[in-house]
Amino acid sequence: MKHQQRTQRDLTRLNAIVLGCLVGLFAGIVVSTFRLIIEHLLGLVQAVYGWLGQHPWGLVPWAILLVLMALMIGHWVKQTPMIKGSGIPQIEGQLAGELDYAWWPVLWKKFISGILGIGSGLFLGREGPSIQLGGTVAQGLADRLGFSGSRRRLMIASGASAGLSAAFNAPIAATLFILEEVYHNFSTLVWLTSLTSAVVANFVSNEIFGLTPVLHIVYRQALPLKYYGLLLLLGIGLGGLGYGYQWVTLRVGQWYGRLTWLPRQFDGIVPFLLVIPVGLWWPITLGGGNQLIVQFAQQTPLLVPLIGYFVLRFVFSTISYGSGLPGGIFLPILTLGALLGAIGARCFVAVGWLPAMYVANFMIYAMAGYFAGISKAPFTAILLITEMVGTLQHLMPLAVVAIVAYITVDVLGGAPIYEAMLQQMVIPAKAQANGPTDQLEFPVNEGAGLAGRQVRDLAWPPDTLLVGIRRGERQVIPNGDTILRAGDTLLIFTYQHNRAFVRQQLTHLNDSSTQPSD
Repeated sequence: MKHQQRTQRDLTRLNAIVLGCLVGLFAGIVVSTFRLIIEHLLGLVQAVYGWLGQHPWGLVPWAILLVLMALMIGHWVKQTPMIKGSGIPQIEGQLAGELDYAWWPVLWKKFISGILGIGSGLFLGREGPSIQLGGTVAQGLADRLGFSGSRRRLMIASGASAGLSAAFNAPIAATLFILEEVYHNFSTLVWLTSLTSAVVANFVSNEIFGLTPVLHIVYRQALPLKYYGLLLLLGIGLGGLGYGYQWVTLRVGQWYGRLTWLPRQFDGIVPFLLVIPVGLWWPITLGGGNQLIVQFAQQTPLLVPLIGYFVLRFVFSTISYGSGLPGGIFLPILTLGALLGAIGARCFVAVGWLPAMYVANFMIYAMAGYFAGISKAPFTAILLITEMVGTLQHLMPLAVVAIVAYITVDVLGGAPIYEAMLQQMVIPAKAQANGPTDQLEFPVNEGAGLAGRQVRDLAWPPDTLLVGIRRGERQVIPNGDTILRAGDTLLIFTYQHNRAFVRQQLTHLNDSSTQPSD
């Protein structure tokens, strides 16, 4: 009997690898094509702005073309609201049971509108749409294969991982981002499928774009230990400004609502028109910002121009994203971090605390710190920058800056940006005792309200059944006397349409403030 169980377990994991390869192949092709078209279109748009600078009569037809694009995208957004914005909150909501959508309209509309918005030079990133495109491709495959419930969610998670991997050529960071920030589940099948799909998608991407890292930054040498004190100052500054970015980004949509003369689905007209002077005067800043990062790392401007570039990128990236156009904030956040790293390094150089040769190093460290603070996903930030830069020599300073920035945002009360965006999209769910049964996995965190309490003492949501507790590599069959421990994963049966309500109720129970005092 034990031998049969072991064989079945091995086959389950083998099946997960096969599914991961299938998802990674299709998602890698779609996202790599998406990325390739954007890069070519962005280069074409930069050339157009160079031509417009010499032929200003072309500005009027160019502005009309951009407005027509904004109107078309706005029409699609009204038809299919799930294509709005980054796409990461939508995937996170799907995996949590908070929302769902039809895959085909989202796939083609997000693909085309993302290309038009990002390729036109708006300060939007390709990574969020790439994650949603990958997850949506996987959703389509799951529907074709007749998968539902946990198997469908497993494929969506692996597709999201493949999408980020193909966008940044960072399979390890992509897998960890899905586990840490999106799925919040570290079970073996989840990471195995996600890692497999990410590696396959990365292989597809490498075949198209080559092996050169996305942010191939040349630096002279690693940072000596005697300068690590400056990293603490850098991390605190990044955390404070990261909290400010969160605050603005989560509210800019409301500010657009004050434009009562403009229908909300057509808010994109504003950034499409504002990008024209940006393209004419600062074409290097167009798009997500990876060109700017690499160029400034090689030849860093002086302090005042750097501050100007940061203000421009900060303001226009929030304007671009807040309009609801399909596009992400992932790469724009890294660009802002790189600029802050250059600003901080220039300040340290000016007062004689740092040699000028380490400016590029600080740009690398600040990208990780700024992203770690805003997303509150420090492990992903460290690995992402490591893979994107293409060297392991920065792991220690990356970790220092990421931890300090994370703690700073935490002390200020900042929440993970994508989770906060999801909360703006969903409404409190109601109990729904209908539909097929499904399994919900819920983690018990350290210091949370569920930890240390008996099963019988908890007010479980209605229409739920706790069927198991995953504790490490073994599974515990619970009873009323079972004490929940930090690190446990609760396996709960409920109705498929009831998952969102149950998750919200369990999250309330898991709130540390509900934990009884000793």
